Amino acid sequence: MTDQMSRGHTLCARKLNKSYGKQPVLHNLDLEIEPGHIYGLIGRNGAGKTTLLSILTGQNTKNSGEVSYGGQPVWDNPRALGDICFTRELSPSSEVAALKAEDYLMAARLFCPRWDADYADTLIRKFDIDVKKRLNRMSKGQMSAVTIVAALASRAPLTFLDEPAAGLDVVMRERFYRLLLDDYAQTGRTFVISTHIIEEAAGVFERVIVLDEGRVIADALTEDLVGEFRYVSGSAAAVDEALAAGPAPLQTQTVGSHKIAAVRGDDALFDRLAANEALTVEGMNLQNVFVALCGHGDEEG
Repeated sequence: MTDQMSRGHTLCARKLNKSYGKQPVLHNLDLEIEPGHIYGLIGRNGAGKTTLLSILTGQNTKNSGEVSYGGQPVWDNPRALGDICFTRELSPSSEVAALKAEDYLMAARLFCPRWDADYADTLIRKFDIDVKKRLNRMSKGQMSAVTIVAALASRAPLTFLDEPAAGLDVVMRERFYRLLLDDYAQTGRTFVISTHIIEEAAGVFERVIVLDEGRVIADALTEDLVGEFRYVSGSAAAVDEALAAGPAPLQTQTVGSHKIAAVRGDDALFDRLAANEALTVEGMNLQNVFVALCGHGDEEG
């Protein structure tokens, strides 16, 4: 496999809009998925994550805008779609879930020109999947494992996984992330993973996209994004005074006279705040950052 085949091309969305009836879901959205990275796509329920992924992969229509891969439209383009795999969380009540696992994987094989049958067999053993069993007779975790097998064995240069860890216990989630990283190290494939289990997956994401109410509000290297945020705590009066000139906190929590504020800024701001002996300045993890960005100023306490 050549480097170009393994890494793929850039996937671009420009001015993407999508509504269901009168309900807007995506708003004038711009996004680039560059080859050779593991992306995390995070957002609250209803933010439009699954809709976005289904449009990017040519499985859903848009109202307006463009989606291209390597400069060519994705929609109804076999050449582009041959490089793309999209697996999503299965519902036991769906028609697909009536299939046996082996039939589901056979269908995936037909749509994935780079399908690796030996790798699929290895993954089936690692996840202890009974391929003769119907999906709707499996546990939620086993159904998730089947979709993971399909995604990884596709060997697609651009692979999207929507809630792949849903239902997996902690041991199987760790196994999935190890397999994902091993595959990425070997192939340089691009992965885009949508998940609600942010804290566990954060160490896997090289880049992170934050979707909020149908808009991309952050798209950056994970380390860089997390580095822009701090918790600032102290007496409510000290915190308020220190932040009076800005920036406005994204989220606050007050317990008695003690206050914690989530603040976005740069090193100069954080150094100034840390120099204030009345304050404590601490780092935040990706889950903290997500809550601060998408909590819309919620105050706790």
